Amino acid sequence: MKTRPHSTLKGLTFEKALERLQEIVRELEDPGKGLERSLELFEEGVALSRFCRTKIDDIRKRVDVVLRETPEGLVTEPLDETEDDEELGVDEE
Repeated sequence: MKTRPHSTLKGLTFEKALERLQEIVRELEDPGKGLERSLELFEEGVALSRFCRTKIDDIRKRVDVVLRETPEGLVTEPLDETEDDEELGVDEE
């Protein structure tokens, strides 16, 4: 029975979604998976990835609000993507 990816996301936590993504990666690494099953896993993985990205973006926004609202007047700065790219070994061109 094929489940629709978005229907499995309701009530899911970030941690559970990430755990499921890791399971999907392990399953996709199995060369014995058929094409149809691999596609289903891929679709589920994409939906989970988008779910996790949305959760991370929401948390960043909440952190920004909390930091702006403190009496000390802390100011947030955008994430330095160049530094992250260097850590991951990604060259900017």
